[in-house]
Amino acid sequence: MGNGWKKAGLIGLGAVLGLLLSLNFSALAEREAKLPIPYEDLQLFSAVFGRIKTDYVEPVPDDKLIREAINGMVHGLDPHSDFLDADAYKELQISTQGKFGGLGIEVGQEDGIIKVISPIEETPAFRAGIKSGDLIIKIDDTVTRGLSLSKAVEKMRGKPGTQIVLTVARKDVDVPLTFTLTREVINFKSVRAKMIEPGYGYLRVVQFQERTGEDMAKALKDLYKQGDLQGLVLDLRSDPGGLLNVSVGVASAFLPPDALVVYTDGRTPDARMRLSASRGDYLRGRGEDYLKDLPAAIKRVPMVVLVDGGTASASEIVAGALQDHKRAIVMGAQTFGKGSVQTILPLGPNTGLKLTTARYYTPNGRSIQAKGIEPDVAVDDGRDSANRLREANLDHHLAEGQVVASAEAEAIAKLKARTAAEKDAEKSPQKATVDPNPPRVEFGSADDFQLKQAMNQLKGLPVIATSKAVSAQAKPQ
Repeated sequence: MGNGWKKAGLIGLGAVLGLLLSLNFSALAEREAKLPIPYEDLQLFSAVFGRIKTDYVEPVPDDKLIREAINGMVHGLDPHSDFLDADAYKELQISTQGKFGGLGIEVGQEDGIIKVISPIEETPAFRAGIKSGDLIIKIDDTVTRGLSLSKAVEKMRGKPGTQIVLTVARKDVDVPLTFTLTREVINFKSVRAKMIEPGYGYLRVVQFQERTGEDMAKALKDLYKQGDLQGLVLDLRSDPGGLLNVSVGVASAFLPPDALVVYTDGRTPDARMRLSASRGDYLRGRGEDYLKDLPAAIKRVPMVVLVDGGTASASEIVAGALQDHKRAIVMGAQTFGKGSVQTILPLGPNTGLKLTTARYYTPNGRSIQAKGIEPDVAVDDGRDSANRLREANLDHHLAEGQVVASAEAEAIAKLKARTAAEKDAEKSPQKATVDPNPPRVEFGSADDFQLKQAMNQLKGLPVIATSKAVSAQAKPQ
Protein backbone atom coordinates (compact mmCIF):
# COMPACT_ATOMS: atom_id res chain seq x y z
CA MET A 1 0.00 0.00 0.00
CA GLY A 2 2.84 2.36 0.92
CA ASN A 3 4.64 1.72 -2.37
CA GLY A 4 1.39 2.30 -4.29
CA TRP A 5 0.85 5.58 -2.51
CA LYS A 6 4.41 6.67 -3.15
CA LYS A 7 4.14 5.72 -6.82
CA ALA A 8 0.90 7.62 -7.22
CA GLY A 9 2.45 10.63 -5.52
CA LEU A 10 5.42 10.56 -7.90
CA ILE A 11 3.04 10.33 -10.86
CA GLY A 12 1.16 13.36 -9.57
CA LEU A 13 4.34 15.32 -8.98
CA GLY A 14 5.51 14.49 -12.47
CA ALA A 15 2.21 15.64 -13.88
CA VAL A 16 2.48 18.94 -12.03
CA LEU A 17 6.02 19.52 -13.23
CA GLY A 18 4.90 18.75 -16.76
CA LEU A 19 2.07 21.22 -16.35
CA LEU A 20 4.46 23.92 -15.22
CA LEU A 21 6.58 23.31 -18.28
CA SER A 22 3.52 23.56 -20.53
CA LEU A 23 2.74 26.94 -18.99
CA ASN A 24 6.14 28.25 -20.02
CA PHE A 25 7.47 28.01 -16.50
CA SER A 26 10.99 28.11 -17.88
CA ALA A 27 10.27 31.50 -19.48
CA LEU A 28 8.95 32.78 -16.17
CA ALA A 29 12.05 31.48 -14.45
CA GLU A 30 14.22 33.49 -16.83
CA ARG A 31 12.15 36.59 -16.16
CA GLU A 32 12.36 36.16 -12.41
CA ALA A 33 15.45 34.08 -11.86
CA LYS A 34 15.20 34.28 -8.08
CA LEU A 35 11.62 33.00 -7.96
CA PRO A 36 11.65 30.04 -5.54
CA ILE A 37 10.04 26.80 -6.67
CA PRO A 38 7.25 26.01 -4.16
CA TYR A 39 8.37 22.41 -3.50
CA GLU A 40 6.23 22.00 -0.39
CA ASP A 41 3.12 23.16 -2.21
CA LEU A 42 3.91 20.87 -5.13
CA GLN A 43 4.31 17.98 -2.73
CA LEU A 44 0.91 18.82 -1.23
CA PHE A 45 -0.62 18.92 -4.70
CA SER A 46 1.04 15.59 -5.43
CA ALA A 47 -0.42 14.12 -2.25
CA VAL A 48 -3.96 15.25 -3.15
CA PHE A 49 -3.53 14.03 -6.71
CA GLY A 50 -2.35 10.65 -5.47
CA ARG A 51 -5.21 10.25 -2.98
CA ILE A 52 -7.78 10.98 -5.66
CA LYS A 53 -6.14 8.49 -8.01
CA THR A 54 -6.09 5.70 -5.43
CA ASP A 55 -9.08 6.36 -3.15
CA TYR A 56 -11.78 8.22 -5.10
CA VAL A 57 -15.01 6.26 -5.50
CA GLU A 58 -14.41 5.78 -9.24
CA PRO A 59 -11.42 6.20 -11.56
CA VAL A 60 -10.69 9.72 -12.79
CA PRO A 61 -8.56 10.31 -15.91
CA ASP A 62 -5.31 12.17 -15.35
CA ASP A 63 -6.11 14.83 -17.94
CA LYS A 64 -9.39 15.67 -16.19
CA LEU A 65 -7.65 16.14 -12.85
CA ILE A 66 -4.96 18.32 -14.37
CA ARG A 67 -7.40 20.49 -16.29
CA GLU A 68 -9.63 20.94 -13.24
CA ALA A 69 -6.54 21.92 -11.25
CA ILE A 70 -5.70 24.50 -13.91
CA ASN A 71 -9.25 25.84 -13.90
CA GLY A 72 -9.26 26.15 -10.11
CA MET A 73 -5.89 27.90 -10.13
CA VAL A 74 -6.93 30.42 -12.76
CA HIS A 75 -10.50 31.05 -11.55
CA GLY A 76 -9.18 31.82 -8.06
CA LEU A 77 -7.27 34.81 -9.40
CA ASP A 78 -10.08 37.13 -10.45
CA PRO A 79 -13.45 36.95 -12.26
CA HIS A 80 -11.97 37.54 -15.73
CA SER A 81 -8.99 35.19 -15.99
CA ASP A 82 -9.72 31.85 -17.64
CA PHE A 83 -8.05 28.80 -19.13
CA LEU A 84 -9.06 28.39 -22.76
CA ASP A 85 -9.21 24.85 -24.07
CA ALA A 86 -9.62 24.28 -27.80
CA ASP A 87 -13.38 24.94 -27.74
CA ALA A 88 -13.13 28.06 -25.58
CA TYR A 89 -10.25 29.37 -27.69
CA LYS A 90 -12.39 29.02 -30.81
CA GLU A 91 -15.39 30.66 -29.14
CA LEU A 92 -13.27 33.67 -28.18
CA GLN A 93 -12.15 34.16 -31.77
CA ILE A 94 -15.73 33.84 -33.03
CA SER A 95 -17.18 36.31 -30.53
CA THR A 96 -14.70 39.06 -31.48
CA GLN A 97 -15.50 38.62 -35.17
CA GLY A 98 -19.21 39.31 -34.64
CA LYS A 99 -20.87 36.18 -36.05
CA PHE A 100 -21.76 33.08 -34.07
CA GLY A 101 -24.63 30.76 -33.23
CA GLY A 102 -26.36 30.88 -29.89
CA LEU A 103 -28.54 33.06 -27.67
CA GLY A 104 -26.85 36.46 -27.66
CA ILE A 105 -25.71 36.77 -24.04
CA GLU A 106 -22.46 38.24 -22.75
CA VAL A 107 -21.74 36.13 -19.65
CA GLY A 108 -19.24 35.88 -16.84
CA GLN A 109 -18.94 33.89 -13.62
CA GLU A 110 -19.76 34.82 -10.05
CA ASP A 111 -19.48 32.53 -7.01
CA GLY A 112 -19.48 29.52 -9.31
CA ILE A 113 -22.68 30.63 -11.07
CA ILE A 114 -22.97 31.93 -14.62
CA LYS A 115 -24.05 35.58 -14.59
CA VAL A 116 -25.39 37.73 -17.39
CA ILE A 117 -23.26 40.80 -18.02
CA SER A 118 -25.44 42.03 -20.84
CA PRO A 119 -27.88 40.61 -23.39
CA ILE A 120 -27.02 41.63 -26.95
CA GLU A 121 -29.68 43.62 -28.73
CA GLU A 122 -31.91 41.94 -31.31
CA THR A 123 -31.01 38.41 -30.16
CA PRO A 124 -33.12 35.60 -28.62
CA ALA A 125 -31.95 36.43 -25.08
CA PHE A 126 -32.73 40.13 -25.47
CA ARG A 127 -36.18 39.52 -26.92
CA ALA A 128 -37.06 36.97 -24.23
CA GLY A 129 -36.32 39.40 -21.41
CA ILE A 130 -32.99 38.15 -20.02
CA LYS A 131 -31.50 41.02 -18.00
CA SER A 132 -28.07 42.18 -16.95
CA GLY A 133 -27.30 40.75 -13.51
CA ASP A 134 -29.44 37.62 -13.94
CA LEU A 135 -27.84 34.43 -12.62
CA ILE A 136 -28.24 31.40 -14.90
CA ILE A 137 -28.62 28.58 -12.39
CA LYS A 138 -29.57 25.84 -14.85
CA ILE A 139 -28.99 25.21 -18.55
CA ASP A 140 -31.60 22.65 -19.56
CA ASP A 141 -31.15 20.07 -16.79
CA THR A 142 -27.55 20.97 -15.91
CA VAL A 143 -26.98 23.01 -12.73
CA THR A 144 -24.34 25.64 -13.47
CA ARG A 145 -22.76 25.91 -10.01
CA GLY A 146 -19.20 24.68 -10.45
CA LEU A 147 -19.52 24.54 -14.24
CA SER A 148 -16.66 26.32 -15.99
CA LEU A 149 -17.52 29.39 -17.99
CA SER A 150 -16.30 27.82 -21.23
CA LYS A 151 -18.46 24.70 -20.67
CA ALA A 152 -21.50 26.85 -19.94
CA VAL A 153 -20.96 28.81 -23.15
CA GLU A 154 -20.52 25.55 -25.03
CA LYS A 155 -23.88 24.29 -23.71
CA MET A 156 -25.66 27.49 -24.69
CA ARG A 157 -24.25 27.41 -28.20
CA GLY A 158 -25.80 24.98 -30.64
CA LYS A 159 -27.41 24.42 -33.97
CA PRO A 160 -29.67 27.30 -35.04
CA GLY A 161 -33.34 26.41 -34.62
CA THR A 162 -32.82 24.17 -31.59
CA GLN A 163 -34.35 25.07 -28.24
CA ILE A 164 -32.78 25.51 -24.84
CA VAL A 165 -34.27 26.18 -21.41
CA LEU A 166 -32.52 28.58 -19.04
CA THR A 167 -33.47 28.77 -15.37
CA VAL A 168 -32.62 32.17 -13.96
CA ALA A 169 -32.43 33.69 -10.48
CA ARG A 170 -33.23 37.39 -10.47
CA LYS A 171 -32.93 39.92 -7.70
CA ASP A 172 -36.25 40.72 -6.01
CA VAL A 173 -37.96 37.72 -7.66
CA ASP A 174 -38.65 35.00 -5.11
CA VAL A 175 -38.86 32.00 -7.45
CA PRO A 176 -36.75 30.97 -10.44
CA LEU A 177 -37.66 32.26 -13.87
CA THR A 178 -37.61 29.91 -16.84
CA PHE A 179 -36.90 31.00 -20.40
CA THR A 180 -37.34 28.74 -23.40
CA LEU A 181 -35.15 30.15 -26.17
CA THR A 182 -34.50 29.15 -29.75
CA ARG A 183 -30.89 29.40 -30.87
CA GLU A 184 -30.09 31.64 -33.84
CA VAL A 185 -27.07 32.60 -35.86
CA ILE A 186 -25.98 35.73 -34.02
CA ASN A 187 -24.74 38.08 -36.69
CA PHE A 188 -25.22 41.66 -35.62
CA LYS A 189 -23.73 45.02 -36.46
CA SER A 190 -21.77 46.50 -33.61
CA VAL A 191 -22.51 50.07 -34.74
CA ARG A 192 -25.87 51.72 -35.42
CA ALA A 193 -26.47 55.32 -36.39
CA LYS A 194 -29.25 57.64 -37.44
CA MET A 195 -30.18 61.30 -37.59
CA ILE A 196 -32.56 61.94 -34.70
CA GLU A 197 -33.60 65.26 -36.15
CA PRO A 198 -31.90 67.72 -38.51
CA GLY A 199 -28.46 68.53 -37.17
CA TYR A 200 -28.43 65.95 -34.36
CA GLY A 201 -26.90 62.52 -34.84
CA TYR A 202 -27.13 59.32 -32.82
CA LEU A 203 -24.32 56.74 -32.81
CA ARG A 204 -24.64 53.51 -30.82
CA VAL A 205 -21.75 51.09 -30.25
CA VAL A 206 -23.11 47.73 -29.10
CA GLN A 207 -19.75 45.98 -28.64
CA PHE A 208 -16.11 46.58 -29.61
CA GLN A 209 -15.31 44.02 -32.28
CA GLU A 210 -12.74 43.74 -35.05
CA ARG A 211 -14.65 45.91 -37.53
CA THR A 212 -16.25 48.34 -35.09
CA GLY A 213 -13.82 51.14 -35.97
CA GLU A 214 -14.47 50.84 -39.69
CA ASP A 215 -18.23 50.61 -39.16
CA MET A 216 -18.19 53.67 -36.89
CA ALA A 217 -16.24 55.72 -39.44
CA LYS A 218 -18.69 54.81 -42.19
CA ALA A 219 -21.66 55.67 -39.97
CA LEU A 220 -20.22 59.09 -39.13
CA LYS A 221 -19.59 59.87 -42.79
CA ASP A 222 -23.15 58.87 -43.63
CA LEU A 223 -24.48 61.20 -40.94
CA TYR A 224 -22.51 64.12 -42.34
CA LYS A 225 -23.84 63.40 -45.82
CA GLN A 226 -27.23 64.38 -44.40
CA GLY A 227 -25.91 67.73 -43.22
CA ASP A 228 -23.55 69.28 -40.70
CA LEU A 229 -24.01 68.15 -37.10
CA GLN A 230 -24.83 70.54 -34.29
CA GLY A 231 -24.69 67.74 -31.74
CA LEU A 232 -23.94 64.02 -31.44
CA VAL A 233 -25.06 61.41 -28.92
CA LEU A 234 -22.64 58.48 -28.49
CA ASP A 235 -24.58 55.65 -26.85
CA LEU A 236 -22.44 53.16 -24.88
CA ARG A 237 -25.20 51.85 -22.61
CA SER A 238 -25.04 48.10 -21.89
CA ASP A 239 -21.92 47.82 -24.07
CA PRO A 240 -19.89 45.02 -22.40
CA GLY A 241 -16.63 46.09 -24.06
CA GLY A 242 -14.35 44.10 -26.32
CA LEU A 243 -11.05 44.83 -28.04
CA LEU A 244 -8.76 47.40 -26.42
CA ASN A 245 -7.23 48.83 -29.62
CA VAL A 246 -10.70 49.26 -31.13
CA SER A 247 -11.81 51.33 -28.13
CA VAL A 248 -8.75 53.53 -28.72
CA GLY A 249 -9.84 53.96 -32.35
CA VAL A 250 -13.37 54.95 -31.40
CA ALA A 251 -12.12 57.55 -28.89
CA SER A 252 -9.55 58.80 -31.41
CA ALA A 253 -12.30 59.76 -33.86
CA PHE A 254 -13.33 62.58 -31.51
CA LEU A 255 -10.03 63.57 -29.87
CA PRO A 256 -7.13 65.72 -31.12
CA PRO A 257 -4.24 63.84 -32.77
CA ASP A 258 -1.93 62.10 -30.30
CA ALA A 259 -4.18 62.83 -27.30
CA LEU A 260 -3.73 60.19 -24.61
CA VAL A 261 -6.69 57.77 -24.56
CA VAL A 262 -5.67 55.22 -21.93
CA TYR A 263 -2.60 53.84 -20.22
CA THR A 264 -2.05 50.48 -18.57
CA ASP A 265 0.17 49.35 -15.73
CA GLY A 266 1.21 45.81 -14.85
CA ARG A 267 4.21 43.75 -13.75
CA THR A 268 5.77 43.13 -17.15
CA PRO A 269 7.06 45.65 -19.71
CA ASP A 270 4.42 44.46 -22.20
CA ALA A 271 1.69 45.29 -19.69
CA ARG A 272 2.79 48.94 -19.41
CA MET A 273 1.46 50.89 -22.37
CA ARG A 274 0.37 54.40 -23.29
CA LEU A 275 -2.20 54.39 -26.07
CA SER A 276 -2.96 57.63 -27.86
CA ALA A 277 -5.08 58.93 -30.71
CA SER A 278 -2.54 57.82 -33.31
CA ARG A 279 -2.98 55.28 -36.08
CA GLY A 280 -0.18 53.11 -34.76
CA ASP A 281 -2.02 52.60 -31.46
CA TYR A 282 -5.47 51.77 -32.81
CA LEU A 283 -4.54 49.97 -36.03
CA ARG A 284 -1.68 47.93 -34.51
CA GLY A 285 -0.18 47.50 -37.99
CA ARG A 286 -3.34 46.12 -39.61
CA GLY A 287 -5.29 47.65 -42.50
CA GLU A 288 -5.89 51.17 -43.73
CA ASP A 289 -6.50 54.10 -41.41
CA TYR A 290 -10.28 54.16 -41.19
CA LEU A 291 -10.26 57.61 -39.51
CA LYS A 292 -8.26 59.48 -42.15
CA ASP A 293 -11.25 60.68 -44.22
CA LEU A 294 -13.56 61.68 -41.36
CA PRO A 295 -15.01 65.20 -41.56
CA ALA A 296 -12.81 67.59 -39.59
CA ALA A 297 -15.88 68.91 -37.75
CA ILE A 298 -16.24 65.61 -35.89
CA LYS A 299 -13.43 66.76 -33.58
CA ARG A 300 -15.49 69.79 -32.47
CA VAL A 301 -19.14 68.77 -32.54
CA PRO A 302 -20.78 68.99 -29.07
CA MET A 303 -21.23 65.47 -27.66
CA VAL A 304 -23.09 63.59 -24.97
CA VAL A 305 -21.99 60.04 -24.07
CA LEU A 306 -24.72 57.84 -22.58
CA VAL A 307 -23.63 55.19 -20.04
CA ASP A 308 -25.26 52.83 -17.56
CA GLY A 309 -24.42 49.96 -15.22
CA GLY A 310 -23.83 47.66 -18.19
CA THR A 311 -21.21 49.96 -19.73
CA ALA A 312 -18.01 47.99 -19.15
CA SER A 313 -14.35 47.63 -20.05
CA ALA A 314 -13.59 49.05 -23.52
CA SER A 315 -16.69 51.26 -23.45
CA GLU A 316 -15.55 52.69 -20.10
CA ILE A 317 -12.19 53.52 -21.69
CA VAL A 318 -13.95 55.60 -24.35
CA ALA A 319 -16.25 57.34 -21.86
CA GLY A 320 -13.35 58.06 -19.48
CA ALA A 321 -11.10 59.46 -22.20
CA LEU A 322 -13.77 61.78 -23.61
CA GLN A 323 -14.67 62.88 -20.09
CA ASP A 324 -11.07 63.61 -19.03
CA HIS A 325 -10.35 65.61 -22.17
CA LYS A 326 -13.65 67.50 -21.61
CA ARG A 327 -14.61 66.47 -25.10
CA ALA A 328 -18.06 65.22 -24.10
CA ILE A 329 -20.61 65.30 -21.30
CA VAL A 330 -21.05 61.82 -19.81
CA MET A 331 -24.68 61.22 -18.86
CA GLY A 332 -26.59 58.35 -17.28
CA ALA A 333 -25.61 56.05 -14.40
CA GLN A 334 -22.37 54.83 -12.87
CA THR A 335 -20.69 52.28 -15.13
CA PHE A 336 -19.78 48.66 -14.38
CA GLY A 337 -16.19 49.24 -13.23
CA LYS A 338 -14.13 46.68 -15.16
CA GLY A 339 -10.74 48.38 -15.35
CA SER A 340 -8.48 45.41 -16.00
CA VAL A 341 -6.80 44.16 -19.16
CA GLN A 342 -6.89 40.49 -20.15
CA THR A 343 -4.15 39.15 -22.42
CA ILE A 344 -4.51 35.95 -24.43
CA LEU A 345 -1.34 33.92 -23.89
CA PRO A 346 -1.05 30.96 -26.30
CA LEU A 347 -0.04 27.75 -24.53
CA GLY A 348 -0.02 25.38 -27.47
CA PRO A 349 -2.12 24.34 -30.47
CA ASN A 350 -5.55 25.95 -30.03
CA THR A 351 -5.25 26.50 -26.28
CA GLY A 352 -4.46 29.59 -24.30
CA LEU A 353 -4.64 31.45 -21.03
CA LYS A 354 -6.80 34.55 -20.70
CA LEU A 355 -4.90 36.26 -17.93
CA THR A 356 -5.39 39.61 -16.24
CA THR A 357 -2.07 41.34 -16.85
CA ALA A 358 -2.72 45.02 -16.15
CA ARG A 359 -5.06 47.68 -14.86
CA TYR A 360 -5.98 50.54 -17.13
CA TYR A 361 -6.26 54.22 -16.28
CA THR A 362 -7.95 57.21 -17.86
CA PRO A 363 -5.76 60.06 -19.20
CA ASN A 364 -6.01 61.89 -15.85
CA GLY A 365 -4.81 58.79 -13.99
CA ARG A 366 -8.16 57.56 -12.70
CA SER A 367 -8.49 53.84 -12.12
CA ILE A 368 -11.84 52.51 -13.28
CA GLN A 369 -11.35 49.11 -11.65
CA ALA A 370 -14.20 48.37 -9.21
CA LYS A 371 -15.18 52.06 -9.37
CA GLY A 372 -16.50 52.77 -12.84
CA ILE A 373 -17.11 56.12 -14.48
CA GLU A 374 -19.26 58.60 -12.61
CA PRO A 375 -21.44 60.53 -15.06
CA ASP A 376 -21.17 64.30 -15.26
CA VAL A 377 -24.96 64.40 -15.34
CA ALA A 378 -26.85 61.62 -13.54
CA VAL A 379 -30.06 60.61 -15.31
CA ASP A 380 -32.15 57.68 -14.08
CA ASP A 381 -34.58 56.10 -16.52
CA GLY A 382 -35.75 53.45 -14.03
CA ARG A 383 -33.71 50.56 -15.44
CA ASP A 384 -30.84 50.70 -12.94
CA SER A 385 -31.12 49.96 -9.23
CA ALA A 386 -28.85 50.02 -6.21
CA ASN A 387 -28.73 46.21 -6.37
CA ARG A 388 -27.45 46.01 -9.94
CA LEU A 389 -24.44 43.74 -10.32
CA ARG A 390 -21.15 45.56 -10.84
CA GLU A 391 -17.45 44.70 -10.75
CA ALA A 392 -17.16 45.67 -7.08
CA ASN A 393 -19.77 43.01 -6.23
CA LEU A 394 -17.78 40.17 -7.81
CA ASP A 395 -15.95 37.79 -5.54
CA HIS A 396 -12.16 38.00 -5.93
CA HIS A 397 -12.37 41.22 -7.91
CA LEU A 398 -9.23 43.30 -8.24
CA ALA A 399 -8.95 46.39 -6.07
CA GLU A 400 -6.07 48.84 -6.10
CA GLY A 401 -2.93 46.82 -5.48
CA GLN A 402 -4.69 43.67 -4.33
CA VAL A 403 -7.32 41.05 -4.94
CA VAL A 404 -10.17 41.21 -2.46
CA ALA A 405 -12.64 38.55 -1.51
CA SER A 406 -15.30 41.21 -1.19
CA ALA A 407 -15.17 44.99 -1.14
CA GLU A 408 -18.85 45.23 -0.40
CA ALA A 409 -19.71 42.41 1.97
CA GLU A 410 -23.34 43.37 2.24
CA ALA A 411 -23.78 43.47 -1.54
CA ILE A 412 -22.08 40.09 -1.90
CA ALA A 413 -24.32 38.61 0.80
CA LYS A 414 -27.39 39.83 -1.08
CA LEU A 415 -26.05 38.46 -4.34
CA LYS A 416 -25.31 35.04 -2.87
CA ALA A 417 -28.77 34.94 -1.34
CA ARG A 418 -30.11 34.96 -4.87
CA THR A 419 -28.53 31.58 -5.52
CA ALA A 420 -30.84 30.06 -2.92
CA ALA A 421 -33.27 29.95 -5.82
CA GLU A 422 -31.30 26.92 -7.01
CA LYS A 423 -32.83 24.88 -4.24
CA ASP A 424 -36.28 26.06 -5.23
CA ALA A 425 -35.57 25.04 -8.80
CA GLU A 426 -34.59 21.54 -7.69
CA LYS A 427 -37.34 20.80 -5.18
CA SER A 428 -40.32 22.76 -6.48
CA PRO A 429 -42.06 21.87 -9.73
CA GLN A 430 -43.69 25.30 -9.70
CA LYS A 431 -41.71 27.75 -11.81
CA ALA A 432 -42.28 31.35 -12.65
CA THR A 433 -42.85 32.40 -16.19
CA VAL A 434 -42.24 35.75 -17.80
CA ASP A 435 -43.96 37.77 -20.44
CA PRO A 436 -42.31 36.78 -23.74
CA ASN A 437 -42.44 40.43 -24.76
CA PRO A 438 -41.64 42.30 -21.53
CA PRO A 439 -41.63 46.09 -21.57
CA ARG A 440 -38.11 47.41 -21.99
CA VAL A 441 -36.36 50.48 -23.25
CA GLU A 442 -35.34 50.31 -26.88
CA PHE A 443 -32.17 52.36 -27.08
CA GLY A 444 -32.52 55.14 -29.63
CA SER A 445 -36.32 54.97 -29.80
CA ALA A 446 -38.80 57.80 -29.33
CA ASP A 447 -39.48 56.46 -25.79
CA ASP A 448 -35.80 56.53 -24.76
CA PHE A 449 -35.86 58.84 -21.71
CA GLN A 450 -32.10 59.20 -21.35
CA LEU A 451 -31.71 59.98 -25.05
CA LYS A 452 -34.30 62.75 -24.69
CA GLN A 453 -32.27 64.23 -21.84
CA ALA A 454 -29.10 64.01 -23.91
CA MET A 455 -30.84 66.01 -26.62
CA ASN A 456 -31.92 68.56 -24.01
CA GLN A 457 -28.30 68.84 -22.88
CA LEU A 458 -27.08 69.45 -26.42
CA LYS A 459 -29.78 72.10 -27.03
CA GLY A 460 -29.19 73.90 -23.73
CA LEU A 461 -32.60 72.89 -22.36
CA PRO A 462 -33.31 71.69 -18.78
CA VAL A 463 -32.31 68.08 -18.11
CA ILE A 464 -34.71 65.98 -16.05
CA ALA A 465 -32.78 63.74 -13.63
CA THR A 466 -35.29 60.92 -13.33
CA SER A 467 -38.13 59.45 -15.33
CA LYS A 468 -40.14 59.27 -12.09
CA ALA A 469 -40.52 63.02 -12.20
CA VAL A 470 -42.09 62.76 -15.64
CA SER A 471 -44.41 59.98 -14.46
CA ALA A 472 -45.50 62.07 -11.49
CA GLN A 473 -46.30 65.03 -13.72
CA ALA A 474 -48.31 62.77 -16.05
CA LYS A 475 -50.58 61.53 -13.25
CA PRO A 476 -53.94 63.28 -12.92
CA GLN A 477 -54.13 65.58 -9.94
